[in-house]
Amino acid sequence: MKGEPAAVTANARTPGGRVVGAWDALRTVLDPELCLDIVSLGLVYRVAEEQDRLVVEMTLTTPGCPASESLPLMAEQALTLALGSGAAEVHLVWEPPWDPRMIGEAAAVASPQLRRR
Repeated sequence: MKGEPAAVTANARTPGGRVVGAWDALRTVLDPELCLDIVSLGLVYRVAEEQDRLVVEMTLTTPGCPASESLPLMAEQALTLALGSGAAEVHLVWEPPWDPRMIGEAAAVASPQLRRR
């Protein structure tokens, strides 16, 4: 479609495809300290369509996380690139608190020291 970023895929324009596209985009966002994506780390709790926008609820490993300002911004930028400007909003939530057991199996195998935190 004219005016859309080049990264917008046909999948992102189909019903339900925006949610899938959002999850895919969020998998490209790496935690700068752990060098693992925020989905594999279990930091993304929810991606849902609400009216004409996607709403993403994510957390951080701790409230005092050094990436507390940059990580949500990086998530928004990835979503904008994949889905277009204003297509999604990111909300930082603290419930439930993040726990190392939320890390996906592949990330845990790649970085077993994270499970011991």
